[in-house]
Amino acid sequence: MTIMPAKSSPTILRAKRPPPVLICGKCLSRIKDGKKLKQALKSELKQHAAVHGGKRAKLVITGCLGICPKRAVVTASAATLGRGEYVLVEERKEVEEAVTALMNQS
Repeated sequence: MTIMPAKSSPTILRAKRPPPVLICGKCLSRIKDGKKLKQALKSELKQHAAVHGGKRAKLVITGCLGICPKRAVVTASAATLGRGEYVLVEERKEVEEAVTALMNQS
C-alpha cells in the first residue's frame, strides 16, 4: 500500500499594483486607429495612477471576449467583471470616462 503525500495548499499573493485592465485584441485590430486607442488607454491609466497614488494597472491584450461590437473595443477589469459588466470604447474621447468605470471599485 502506497501512501500519497498530502497536497499542498495554493500560495496566495497580493500584487502591489491594481488588477490588470483587459482589452480585446480582435476588436482592437478591427477598428480604425486601434493602436492610438490603445496608447490613449495606457496613458489615461498612468494619469489615473498618478492622481490616486500607486502604480499603473497593466493593459493586457487578450483574445476575443465574446462580445464583438461592430465599432467598439471591449475592455474589462476585475472591478467590472465582478459586477458582470464590460466597458465598450468607440473613440479616444471616451477613454477618460472608460478608465473611471474600469477602475471604480463600487
